[in-house]
Amino acid sequence: MIYAATIGILIAGAVYLIMQRGMVRIVLGMSLLGHASNLTLLASGNGAWRGEAFPSQTPLEDMADPLPQAFVLTAIVIAMATTTILLLLAALGRDDDTIDNILDAEQAAKLGPDPLTTAGRKAHKGVRG
Repeated sequence: MIYAATIGILIAGAVYLIMQRGMVRIVLGMSLLGHASNLTLLASGNGAWRGEAFPSQTPLEDMADPLPQAFVLTAIVIAMATTTILLLLAALGRDDDTIDNILDAEQAAKLGPDPLTTAGRKAHKGVRG
């Protein structure tokens, strides 16, 4: 019952954060969703009545299934790498998409021909360096 409640709370928090407009909130929501799916995978293994995965101590028919644990370990590594990349992209972005950034023709002309350059934050102000 605690597993199911924890998974439900994590999914509810993930959905709430993903529905926000800020990039960091979306990344944290995706991270929560990953944690909820990891707990779901662990719950599918249901090791409550199973013994340890050591053949010397536990008979083969009573051993816990190590496959969900291997899936979760792999998912944790992938989620950590993905979260790192997404947070890096969120930190390097110009704005957080929380304000309306609609430019008229005069403002677009002041920024230069291509506002989506890779020159860094200085390119946004029109300063080339």
